[in-house]
Amino acid sequence: MSPLSVRNPHEDDKNDEVSADAGETIGSLLTEIDHIAIAVNDLGAAIDNYRETFGAIVEHREVVDSDGVEEALLKVADSYIQLLTPTRDDSPVAKYLVNKGEGLHHVGYRVDDCAAALEAVKAQGHRVLDEAPRPGSRGTTVAFVHPKAICGTLIELVEE
Repeated sequence: MSPLSVRNPHEDDKNDEVSADAGETIGSLLTEIDHIAIAVNDLGAAIDNYRETFGAIVEHREVVDSDGVEEALLKVADSYIQLLTPTRDDSPVAKYLVNKGEGLHHVGYRVDDCAAALEAVKAQGHRVLDEAPRPGSRGTTVAFVHPKAICGTLIELVEE
């Protein structure tokens, strides 16, 4: 693994990037973008809109009872647009739609080892929603990182 360049917040903008300390190797836990999740009120209408506007078609569709959602995955290169709609009123996506309306819900990043990535996030002192990885859709293993931990964005760690 190559050292990760990091920004030193105490330096001026001319020197935004500095190498990690000598002898310290930091590898990226994130390997790719797995999906961008969009909360929608009407899954069928959203699917139609993506098909008519962009020519996108559903590659996978599934109800995830544990999360109270139905999802449709639209393939975009090696990633997905995940359209989510609630299947029950008490699901996090239902609450999101009531409070914020339709739109970007979370970003899913692929990781090689969800448990190791989650532990690394927790070791940094970040707040997580899942204390341990759990089953996700299409046979994946997932864990969520609280939006307050990472720039106000809900993050899903996804191991295929």
